[in-house]
Amino acid sequence: MNATDQTGKDGARGHSPATLSEAAEQPIARDPRLQAAWIGARLCGPAFTVQGCGGDNLALHHAVLAAPAGSVLVVDVGGARHGHWGEVLAVAAQHRGIAGLLIDGGVRDRDELRDLRFPVFSRRNSVVGTRKHYHGQLGIPVRVGGVVISTGDLIVGDADGAVAIPAAEIDRVLDAADGRIEQERDFMNRLRAGVTTFELYQLPGA
Repeated sequence: MNATDQTGKDGARGHSPATLSEAAEQPIARDPRLQAAWIGARLCGPAFTVQGCGGDNLALHHAVLAAPAGSVLVVDVGGARHGHWGEVLAVAAQHRGIAGLLIDGGVRDRDELRDLRFPVFSRRNSVVGTRKHYHGQLGIPVRVGGVVISTGDLIVGDADGAVAIPAAEIDRVLDAADGRIEQERDFMNRLRAGVTTFELYQLPGA
């Protein structure tokens, strides 16, 4: 499946990052400190990667112009504490159809991002200002949240955190997630019928 077909709310077949992480059976979860900037934010779309520089957000301005509609910007700024993204860039990104932002660094204007309904996942919120000198590099592999992400990988995020599924693994992971959901439905039905979790999982010590 082409990663560009993964955009929109159904791009992950409705699966949560937690389900996808369990189904992948490989490290795809980002650092749990990368969290939604506002309650209810959700990410889903193919990554467009950005190698920036901590304390400088010029690369993000270039990325907004270059990224295809439906993309999630995935940005490495080294976890820097500055507010690299805010209301101005969010409005510009929405106008160009960008689906959201996953950044290993700080952002600002959390209330405005919430009001815009523009999904942002970041390491922190920050009012510390930035420069605009470093053009950055676009479309190259970047390390965000402790894992290398490439353009085209599928990004999915919700209140529990975010995952990045390698492009070559998208079909396999989504199919495995479908299977897990069926299994979980069966588990829930059995629990409601009185089966205990010890019986369900064959746990020791019951």
